[in-house]
Amino acid sequence: MEIIIQTLGWIGAALIVVAYFLVSRQYLSSQSRIYQFFNLLGAMGVGVNVFYQEAWPAVALQIVWGVIAIVSLIRPKN
Repeated sequence: MEIIIQTLGWIGAALIVVAYFLVSRQYLSSQSRIYQFFNLLGAMGVGVNVFYQEAWPAVALQIVWGVIAIVSLIRPKN
């Protein structure tokens, strides 16, 4: 079970870094659904890992990160 949780954490971290890279290089807009989806999946993967390790400040961070992504995904675009 631990290897699965570690793998989810690594995949989540990679998704967050890739999303940041793509926005920083202007391959994606920070308003794009792909960017927000990567952030949401990344927060979920890292969140599972830090929850398992009982790293509560990091759990709180991933919850906030995920909520921001969800709001950005469902908020109507102007």
